Amino acid sequence: MNTPQSQNQNQNQNHSLLDGICRRGVLVATSVRYWRGCKRLNPEDLGLGPAHVSDRLIQLGHKRLVPRDALQAFALIESRVQATVESSSFPFLGGIGRFVPNPRLGDLNDKLGKLEKEFRDATLDFAVGYAPLRDSALAEWREAARHLNGNAEHLIATIEQSFPPSGEIVKRFAFDVRMFQIAAPENIRLEVAEGMAEIEIADDRRRIAEDASRRLQADLDGFIRESVATMREETARLVSEVLATIDGSEHGVHQRTLNRLATFIDSFRSLNFAGDQQLEATLERFRRDLLTRSAEDYRKDGAAMASLTEGLNRLRENAVQLARSDAREVLARFGQMGGRKLAAVG
Repeated sequence: MNTPQSQNQNQNQNHSLLDGICRRGVLVATSVRYWRGCKRLNPEDLGLGPAHVSDRLIQLGHKRLVPRDALQAFALIESRVQATVESSSFPFLGGIGRFVPNPRLGDLNDKLGKLEKEFRDATLDFAVGYAPLRDSALAEWREAARHLNGNAEHLIATIEQSFPPSGEIVKRFAFDVRMFQIAAPENIRLEVAEGMAEIEIADDRRRIAEDASRRLQADLDGFIRESVATMREETARLVSEVLATIDGSEHGVHQRTLNRLATFIDSFRSLNFAGDQQLEATLERFRRDLLTRSAEDYRKDGAAMASLTEGLNRLRENAVQLARSDAREVLARFGQMGGRKLAAVG
C-alpha cells in the first residue's frame, strides 16, 4: 500500500522530470493538407454490380483524377516538412507530438517559415491553373470511358462531381504549425467526503491519480531513455559510414567528410536536451584532437591518418557501448536538474 510519503515522493519525481522537459523545449505539431486529386471508384461507378466484379480481374479503389505531377510540388513540401521536423526533434510519448529542444527552435522556425511560403506560392499557382487542368483531365476521362463496357455517362458524372468547384479549391489547402509548451497537470483535487458514496468516489479518484502518476513516470523515463539512445545510435551509425567512406576512397579522407563530422557534433550539442555529458565530452574531445587538421594534411601524413582512423574506431565503440547501456546516470542527473527549480519554489 502506498503511504502519503511515498505518494509525495512519486509526484515529486514525476514533476522534476516533467519540469526538466518543460524548460528544455516545446512540442511541435505540423499539418500539410492539400487536395489529393483522387476518387475512390466502386463497381456501381462503372455500371457494374458488385457480384459481377472479380478482385482477380478488376482493381478499383482510389484512382487519380489528375496526373501525378500536378500535385508533386505539394508532396515534396510535405516530405520536406516531415524531414525538417524529424531532424530537429524527438517523438514524444507515443507520437502525440515532436519534442524540439530550445537550441533548435529558431532554426526550425525559420525553415518551416520558408516551406510555408513555398506552400502558399504553390497553392496560388495551382489555383490559377486549376480550371484548365480540370478540363484537360475530364477530357482524358471521357476518352477512357468510351472503352468501358459499363455506364460511361454515370462514370463521367461521378468524376465531374469529384472535382471541387474552382472557387473552393483553395480551401482544400492548409499549412499549419503549432507549438505547445508542456505543462505539469494539476493535481486531482480530493474533496472532503461526508458519506459512504463520497468516500467511494474519493477512493476511485485517488486510485486514478496514483495510476496516472505511475504511467506518467514510466512514459517520461522511456522518452528520455529513448532520446538518449537514439543520439548514441546515430553517433555510432555516422562513424561507421565515415569509416566505410574512408576505406572505399582511393585518395584518403575528403574535407566534406570531416565537415560532416563537425556538423554532427554541433547538431548533437543542440539536440542534447537530456544532458548526455559522457557522449558530448567524447565528441568534443574527438573534435579537439582530430578535427583541427584539414583533409589535405591527413592525406599527406600517414601517421596522422592512422590516428584519425583509430580515433573513429574508438568513438564508434564508445557510442555502441553507451547505446547498449540503460542511460540511468543521465536520467538521474536530468531529474535532479529538474528538481532544483521545484525545491527553490517549494
